[in-house]
Amino acid sequence: MSEATENMEPDPDEVARRSAEALWAGDWVGVGLGMRIIDVGPGYATLAMTVTEEMTNGLGQAHGGFIFLLADTAFGLACNSRGDKSVAQHCQISFLRPGRLGDLLVANAHEVFQEGRSGLYDINVSVGDETIAEFRGASRTIGGRWV
Repeated sequence: MSEATENMEPDPDEVARRSAEALWAGDWVGVGLGMRIIDVGPGYATLAMTVTEEMTNGLGQAHGGFIFLLADTAFGLACNSRGDKSVAQHCQISFLRPGRLGDLLVANAHEVFQEGRSGLYDINVSVGDETIAEFRGASRTIGGRWV
């Protein structure tokens, strides 16, 4: 290997993709619920999930726990996208509108701030052009790398 190759920084998109693959390989909840990774890159991730009958509450709406779970999973992929193993330190969600049976929920996570071991991420959950929830998560790196 040449000195130029040894000193090259890893491609951030490749690090994000490989980190997501490593994290997703053990995420039995996301896979089991039919979540799909739409896109992932440095500091961001987009996931989708269709609301099934088992995800609805007594009002016939998407249970808030499943909306939270989708947003939290997108948050996890985004905060791990730079290769450092990270976990949620704190998060909150505001439910704005209900999801319904058959809706395709899309969670878009993006990095707001990242420095040292701390990060802050905003996640928008939508159905089509309509926002149904806003999630904010704070992350903390725990040591170790995915790639």
